[in-house]
Amino acid sequence: MAFNFGAPSGTSGTAAATAAPAGGFGGFGTSTTAGSAFSFSAPANTGTTALGGLFSQPTQAPTQSSQLINTASALSAPTLLGDERDAILAKWNQLQAFWGTGKGYFNNNIPPVEFTQENPFCRFKAVGYSCMPNNKDEDGLVVLVFNKKETDIRSQQQQLVESLHKVLGGNQTLTVNVEGIKTLPDDQTEVVIYVVERSPNGTSRRVPATTLYAHFEQTNIKTQLQQLGVTLSMTRTELSPAQIKQLLQNPPAGVDPIIWEQAKVDNPDSEKLIPVPMVGFKELLRRLKVQDQMTKQHQTRLDIISEDISELQKNQTTTMAKIAQYKRKLMDLSHRTLQVLIKQEIQRKSGYAIQADEEQLRVQLDTIQCELNAPTQFKGRLNELMSQIRMQNHFGAVKSEERYYIDADLLREIKQHLKQQQEGLSHLISIIKDDLEDIKLVEHGLNETIHIRGGVFS
Repeated sequence: MAFNFGAPSGTSGTAAATAAPAGGFGGFGTSTTAGSAFSFSAPANTGTTALGGLFSQPTQAPTQSSQLINTASALSAPTLLGDERDAILAKWNQLQAFWGTGKGYFNNNIPPVEFTQENPFCRFKAVGYSCMPNNKDEDGLVVLVFNKKETDIRSQQQQLVESLHKVLGGNQTLTVNVEGIKTLPDDQTEVVIYVVERSPNGTSRRVPATTLYAHFEQTNIKTQLQQLGVTLSMTRTELSPAQIKQLLQNPPAGVDPIIWEQAKVDNPDSEKLIPVPMVGFKELLRRLKVQDQMTKQHQTRLDIISEDISELQKNQTTTMAKIAQYKRKLMDLSHRTLQVLIKQEIQRKSGYAIQADEEQLRVQLDTIQCELNAPTQFKGRLNELMSQIRMQNHFGAVKSEERYYIDADLLREIKQHLKQQQEGLSHLISIIKDDLEDIKLVEHGLNETIHIRGGVFS
């Protein structure tokens, strides 16, 4: 099979683009109507024109009880030609049933079977999951899908609200409000609206979603919405327990009951998700696009949150620095205030005898002072620590001087000594050069003497 039934092919993110149209539950891209559990449009029949010309049949529609029998006959035992070509026709009908399109001819006296993607033999099916909306009917939320880009909708939002108000008859007691705008695949945009109705006594209420949806579904109103670019309208209301029970108990058209039961068992969150059939490649592609769109929106939101976190971290650092600064300033002001209070108290008590409470404070202060000045108490320990700190600083300074610092006089002496050594070496080199010249003269004289002597004795 092309797809495995029961696998959670959909995600909860894709369900944000779906809603229940007045007692049903469907997805975008399908022309759903109120009252049906699921609605999937079948593709146009193709490839059967030649067969229709060869076998002209009556157009009487079969009853539902005979539909299954006719389908089985078209797939297994057609009796149209009465020879071996009926077996080939049976295989052709099976292929059409698997694909979910075309007509199955099987008898000269019975109309052909219409193969749609909802037939039980269609292989291009899967079951996914979508989120169930949680809005009440009194919230009045209605979804309008526009065949326009989000940027165009946002730039013309005020004109759109005014146009929708005109569609509602221009009643001054009604106010159209936009709840949210979201991008959909294929350059479409979802606009969620609600209408507030004001009563003469000053109170206001939202028009129920089912009432507003029913008004939009009127033929003349629907035409006006189509002129505005609306391709689909639906309510966004939660399903009642009875509706959920009915949807789960009755498998959609063309879905095997066993597969539907397995899909309910595999539901990852039965409180929030509901299984929905995906029939055909078009529906699968739509859900894939919606999922990609939601992934991009989530990533965009994560990027915005990351930027906000970075900005908040910077603000936190700045705030912490300011708090530390204000704490220091508060401590300084507290000390200054205390000094002012002390001086003011001294001036106020000037000329008065020491009172009993002041005497008690003086005794306590004397006691504390004695404890601090005791050799084995806090003051002695503080003096010892201060001495150790001074010694460590002194030793550290000495070590740093021995390692990194040279006295200026000593440095001058070293330079003078090195200069004298250099001058001595230069003088010694000059003497050696002069001696070499003298040795060369002596060698030259000896050579000439030997030459003259040799000429005399020859």
